[in-house]
Amino acid sequence: MNSKALADKIVDQMLDKDPFTKWLGIEIISIKEGSCELKMQIRDEMLNGFEIAHGGITFSMADSALAFASNSHGRICVSLETSISHTKPCKSGDIIYAKAEEKSITNKIAIYNITICNQEKEVVALFKGTVFRTDKLF
Repeated sequence: MNSKALADKIVDQMLDKDPFTKWLGIEIISIKEGSCELKMQIRDEMLNGFEIAHGGITFSMADSALAFASNSHGRICVSLETSISHTKPCKSGDIIYAKAEEKSITNKIAIYNITICNQEKEVVALFKGTVFRTDKLF
């Protein structure tokens, strides 16, 4: 199986068991070893008291991107450390895109940057994630 087919198969398996990502309405634009792109629309029930998207929404989308990108190599990965900077608010109806990029990978640790932009291509959040690469295979 080529690397693209393996990445697709792994993400499909992950999504089958992930009701939260499904509830968010995340769509996969592309997936390949070490990277992925996702799309999602901000809905009213995702807003906080200031009528902007709750910070946990963009964090959760980035966390899903981290999971898909890091596990796409075929080894089960778990998050060790994550951080996010919110740079611009999101409103109901906004379409946001997450792009995960692998920055470093070793036998045990991998680091990813995830950039989240809105439909205007404005950066709304920057996320960094570090994962532990287990010895378990998909």
